[in-house]
Amino acid sequence: MAAISGASSISLRSTPPRSHQNLALSRTNGLRSIALSDNGRSSLSFGLQQRSVRLSVSCAAKPETVEKVCTIVRKQLALPDDSAVTGESKFAALGADSLDTVEIVMGLEEEFGISVEEDSAQSIATVQDAADLIEKIIEKNKA
Repeated sequence: MAAISGASSISLRSTPPRSHQNLALSRTNGLRSIALSDNGRSSLSFGLQQRSVRLSVSCAAKPETVEKVCTIVRKQLALPDDSAVTGESKFAALGADSLDTVEIVMGLEEEFGISVEEDSAQSIATVQDAADLIEKIIEKNKA
């Protein structure tokens, strides 16, 4: 009998198939545990490893900040007003090269009345990254 309990990866070993076997499948504890057996003889065995979960926490910028950044990106890249630019949009995917990205950052600085350090500017890859950075800088300047 083999059992599975809340795993991220599974390795399988199988014995040669026997003709006309009846396999029983039982579930316990919701979908976190599964057992396979064929009248007491194991036909499958499972090796399980627990994997760590990587969490990312971020404070999303206000929707109006994201929309302003989208507008500036469209303008800087000469994209049509109806082009799909969202918080998840990557500058490179929108056709921006490194010079375009510098011009976008300059446009953001002008629009929001902020100054973006070079190190911070290099970490901006998406519209959301830019909006989050803008709000972080604005909050820092208020303090």
